[in-house]
Amino acid sequence: MSTPAASAPILAVENVSRTYATAAGPLTVLRGAGFSLAAGESLALVGPSGSGKTTLLGLCAGLDQPSTGTVTLAGRALGGLSEDERARVRNEHTGFVFQNFQLIPSLTALENVCVPRELRGERGADVERDARALLERVGLGERLGHYPVQLSGGEQQRVALARAFVTSPRILFCDEPTGNLDGATAQLVADLVFGLNHEKGTTLVLVTHDQELAKRCGRVLRLRGGAIVEAD
Repeated sequence: MSTPAASAPILAVENVSRTYATAAGPLTVLRGAGFSLAAGESLALVGPSGSGKTTLLGLCAGLDQPSTGTVTLAGRALGGLSEDERARVRNEHTGFVFQNFQLIPSLTALENVCVPRELRGERGADVERDARALLERVGLGERLGHYPVQLSGGEQQRVALARAFVTSPRILFCDEPTGNLDGATAQLVADLVFGLNHEKGTTLVLVTHDQELAKRCGRVLRLRGGAIVEAD
């Protein structure tokens, strides 16, 4: 007999909508979205600007709450959790890579990568060792003591990628991770994202305008006007 827990999805989104109050009245930016992902799968969210991709990503990660519907992440229903409790779920189970890197400017590359583990209350040689190993894995072993302002855009994104993996996340959320990079650097970062994804067995959810990047994912959801219109 199969055990339900063993086959439970890492991410389940059911009939999720998001509406914001504006001066002109309610504005619905996402409506009726639903899908699930098994551990180790990769999913691209694609569509024109304003289609609801980033909104859906944020709801999946618990960065925002849906107006209707439910999101279950790593077995936790996010709807009943406080902001602090959702932050704890993210820190325990997820990693993030954003288009604008979001490194802390006053910290070195090594210190930036250590931050997620330190937020868990971890300190010491083990944290630094793992951070060093990841920076070496992404080709920045000689840049450990450099601050973000001393790094190129591609180097900053590789630091962000190392930071995302330092907690061994079960699921990685990427929002246009190559959007601010030139072609060659974007290819390098994409190779690292998918290489680490396969190497670590991490589930991947990726927002992108890049069709070639989307094709590297096992599944694709296309959004338009706040709704999922096609699934590959």
